[in-house]
Parts: sequence; structure tokens; C-alpha cells
Amino acid sequence: MTPTLTRAKSRSAASHQSPRMARWRGPLVAWAFLAPALVLFLYFKFIPMITGLVMSFQEIRYIDTTWVGFDNYAAILSDDAFLTAIWHSAVLAIGTTVGSLLLGFCFALLIEGPAKYLWFIRTAAFLPVVTTMAAVAEVWRIMYYPGDTGLLNTILGWVALGPQPFLASEDTSLLSIMGMSIWRGTPYDMMVFLAGLVGIDRTLYEASAVDGASVWRRLRHITLPALRPVFWILFTLAAIRGLRVFVEVYVLTNGGPNGSSEVLMTLIYKLGFQSGELGIASAGGIVLFAATLVLTVGVQLMRRRQAA
Repeated sequence: MTPTLTRAKSRSAASHQSPRMARWRGPLVAWAFLAPALVLFLYFKFIPMITGLVMSFQEIRYIDTTWVGFDNYAAILSDDAFLTAIWHSAVLAIGTTVGSLLLGFCFALLIEGPAKYLWFIRTAAFLPVVTTMAAVAEVWRIMYYPGDTGLLNTILGWVALGPQPFLASEDTSLLSIMGMSIWRGTPYDMMVFLAGLVGIDRTLYEASAVDGASVWRRLRHITLPALRPVFWILFTLAAIRGLRVFVEVYVLTNGGPNGSSEVLMTLIYKLGFQSGELGIASAGGIVLFAATLVLTVGVQLMRRRQAA
């Protein structure tokens, strides 16, 4: 075989192999970059999730472990403290979601625009989101001091209102936590709404203004329909955030006074790490995960039905 024919065959074989290698090169490079994060997720997230699911069917003791089936689930679903914690979590999730969405949307409308000074306002408004929740909760705990010298009570005194107990009362503890959660969640919703407002075609506003549409009609018929996907996304995220609240409740009240602000996460924590009921605590965690999953799937189905 001549050298020319050999080189021609080698070039032909390389040309047949190069598309195949090019097809696999991109996915291989992507998986190589994702591999470290996937290993960490597997070790610190998915394996503990599977372990927690197995533990939810067991009675965990320091000496031995007993398989009890669905007894842990029956125990928590029939326990008054657990049902009360579910109710508190639902109230906190609904109040936080509605409050942060409404305030975030209003603030986004107020500071939406190309003015140069608005970048400072947006940055300052977004600061609560990037601040550690434990630090935020501790600051609000100090502000909620029930005495006359408390910051919020001092402000209320300026308008001739008496001091409020805030976190020290069974009637206002959950509402106080809700107020802090709304304050912290509003800037995040505001920034997402701002991103959605940027994508709205400005010619629609100009055409509606020429036709004599009022500001309310433009808001109702242009802005709100265009932001519908943003509302669905933020509603899902805010609801999940409200259901999984822990740090703010733990720092502010630790579920007190007298369990008036006890939520699912704090109750699960106390069952697992203070009472040693790891099996029941794992079952509570699975119930919380199931509620979050049902909420997410339900919102997505409603969104697709409206889109269709």
C-alpha cells in the first residue's frame, strides 16, 4: 500500500471519528465541571434525605433501632402540638407571602425607571436580603423590646400609642415574626419585579396613553398580565420560604410564649435534638417536605392551566 493511500485512509478515519468526539466533548466537559458540586449534593443533601426517610419509619434509640412502620406519622398527625405548629406555619407562610408580594410590587413600581440615583436606592433596599438571618433576627429582637425604652415602643409613643408586648404576648408574637419576615422578603420580591418590569414593551404604555387609558387601567391591563409569570414564581418561592421558617422563630421566640409561635421547623428541631425523638422528628421533616412538594406542584399546575 502506497504512503499516499495510507494517509488518505487515516484522514478518512479521523473525519469519521471527529464528529463523534465533538458530539461527546461538550457533555463530558459539562459533567466534569458539575461533578464536584454533584458529589457534595449527594453527600450532604440526597444521602441525608434518604437516611431521614428510613429513620421516619423507625424508633431510634442509642442502643438499638426498632422498625415501627407508620407509627411515627400517626403520632405526629394526632398530636395537638404538631397540628398547632402546622397551623402556625400555614398562617406565617400566607401572611409573609401576601405581604412581601404586595410591598415588593408597590416598591418596584415606585423605583422602576432609568434615573441614575435609583441604583443607590435599589442597593440599599436589597441589603436585608444579603444580611445573615440570625443577625437580622437579633436586631429585630432588640427592636421588639416590650418596655417603654424599646425602639418600636418609643416610636409608638411619639404618636400617643402605649407600649406593645410584641414577642412577649401570645396574641402578637406570631404577628411580630411575620412583620420581620415581610420586611426581609420584600426587597427580594422587589428586585424580581423590577426585572419583570424591564421586559415589558414600552410602546404598549405609549399606545394606551394615547387612547386615554388611566394609570389604573394601564396597570390592570398591561403591567399585571405581563408580570403573571413573575407572580407565580415569587408566590412559590415565598410560600416555601414561609413554610420552612426556622432561624427567625428560633432567635426571636424559640416557639414561645407558651407555644404561640411554634412552627414545624422549631418543633422538629426540639423533637430531634432536645427530646431525642429522632424517628418522630424525621417523620415531621418528611411531612414538611411533602407539603412543600404538593404546594410547588399545585402552583405549577395552576400556572399551566391559566397559560393554556
